Amino acid sequence: MGYSHDFTGHTNSLRSVSPVEWRQFGNALVAHWQAVGDRGATGDYISANPRISIFFDDMSSISATTGDRTRHLARAIFIPAGMQLRTSFSKPLSFAHVDIHIDHSWAVQFLSTTLPRTVATRALETPSERDDIADIEPLAHLLVSELRAKRHHDLYAENIINALLAAVLDLNVATTEDANARLTGAQMRKVLRLLDTSRGRRLSTAQMAEAVNLSVSWFSLVFRNTTGMTPHQWQLSKRVDQAQDLLSGSDLSVADIADRLGFSDQAHLTRAFRRIVGETPASWRRCQRRP
Repeated sequence: MGYSHDFTGHTNSLRSVSPVEWRQFGNALVAHWQAVGDRGATGDYISANPRISIFFDDMSSISATTGDRTRHLARAIFIPAGMQLRTSFSKPLSFAHVDIHIDHSWAVQFLSTTLPRTVATRALETPSERDDIADIEPLAHLLVSELRAKRHHDLYAENIINALLAAVLDLNVATTEDANARLTGAQMRKVLRLLDTSRGRRLSTAQMAEAVNLSVSWFSLVFRNTTGMTPHQWQLSKRVDQAQDLLSGSDLSVADIADRLGFSDQAHLTRAFRRIVGETPASWRRCQRRP
């Protein structure tokens, strides 16, 4: 992993008014441009990597086309890898902006630390824009200042890049679209079979996700959508169900049942049992055996 620059831009009647300030980090390249465009100027850009552009001037007089959509150029835009951006100037304009070109694989990994991988991937495949950048413009200026005079470890600029990426991407929409995702019936049966074959022993979320060929983060999301519980809560409930079966159908002691079902000790089973059932295992067993 590591950023490899692969960007093509063709312009007409656009020119830089000062040397481009740029710097490459491990997973991103940042460039600050100051330019002038004549009326009728055009630009045509495409990159093998996703990128963010943040403009320090009003760009509403410029039309921007991505895919089949054309509108005025927003103050902050995110363009997915491989997507063409075309711009056209309706009047002369002097402007400055910072471009952040980002390694796609790294961006997926960064976002997947918090979001399901499918949500992260979808967000990086969706163009997004912001007209109001009052909250992030200071961060963009800090990034430019660091380009001009390195005062900090690279981690400083890299974390600014992380924050700008999270702020410009349309993460709320991407997350909302997956809010109703569910496991299929076949997937739930596989998880249940895995729990049955474990003989009550605790399974990790990774083991459960592997059984249905999903990432841990995505499995956790869709599992909760499906059951209303986290994998840990659901599994604990099932293990308490198994404890009830053993309490009513065997003469095993509570301590033996706790050991058989993988609880750390009798007290651990008792706490879990009381939280879910409302009484201790011993009390529940006595109630089941009353004539």
